[in-house]
Amino acid sequence: MSDRAAPLALTQGDPSGVGPEIAIKAWLARDAETPPWFLLADPKHIARVAQSLGLNAPIAEVTPAQAIDAFATSLPIAPLHASVIGTPGKPDPQDAPATLEAIERGVMLVRSGEASALVTNPIAKDVLYKAGFHHPGHTEWLGELAEREWKVGPLRPVMLIWSDLLAVVPVTIHLALTRAIAELTTEAIVETARITAHDYRIRFGIAAPRLAIAGLNPHAGENGTMGREDIEIVAPAVAQLQAEGIDARGPLPPDTMFHAAARARYDVAICMYHDQGLIPAKTLAFDSGVNTTLGLPFVRTSPDHGTAFDIAGKGIASETSLIAAIKLAAKLASAKE
Repeated sequence: MSDRAAPLALTQGDPSGVGPEIAIKAWLARDAETPPWFLLADPKHIARVAQSLGLNAPIAEVTPAQAIDAFATSLPIAPLHASVIGTPGKPDPQDAPATLEAIERGVMLVRSGEASALVTNPIAKDVLYKAGFHHPGHTEWLGELAEREWKVGPLRPVMLIWSDLLAVVPVTIHLALTRAIAELTTEAIVETARITAHDYRIRFGIAAPRLAIAGLNPHAGENGTMGREDIEIVAPAVAQLQAEGIDARGPLPPDTMFHAAARARYDVAICMYHDQGLIPAKTLAFDSGVNTTLGLPFVRTSPDHGTAFDIAGKGIASETSLIAAIKLAAKLASAKE
């Protein structure tokens, strides 16, 4: 291989969702600045999707080493061992092995240096659960794969939803709200914020990242009149982070954290539960947001949307978020620790 950076590995996601369509469209939208990537997928399925949508995308079956040279003229696909049924809008648990193979092989290719980073298309957890998948989500499984392949751990994967307008990190992720509140601890907040600050320094090149720590309750509890969690759980976490030299502020009232003037005062918001952060992030940047996993020994990004089974196969899915994820993955992978 040459001294060129390795290409990015892109997974197919659920083959019945919009992942194949937006992958094809992202390749068609490439320009001279697009980092080269290859798709881990069933080439026959991708060809069927392209034909059904009237998209002219010549396919080249490649090894990762061949992807860069193929990228200019063909959509490079590293074939999966598992075949795909992939009827648009009609997910089938029989396709779960291919979906999971793409993710696992992507991680292994990054580990071997054949790929510089991993970009994942959306999966449907309920479909995978029917096939025996037991992880809460993509993020958690990637953490387990990283522990296995890099022989490190235990790791705490941290979900960052990033855009030019807003970046948010939820402390608790894929949990029912009652469980998320019950499991929120000072230690979890501190560990999540530490990982965020570290990766912002190393990957994003921000020497002293500014962290805005959201309160849990309305008005951050208003001095205990609406719950004592902000006093007893969140505030001690902020104090500990500040003692460690991290620029952390809070607990801040969640309802006043996300307007433009407030966002200008921090680099990333640390939120207490999933929807507290993802609702404003997706409201502001639904088409351009990127789901990034911090705390891993490799770079992983993903479009900030789901499988969108309701529009799969209709030709109307937007590739904007995937393109943003590809560009961000290349940028973060080029950072040196």
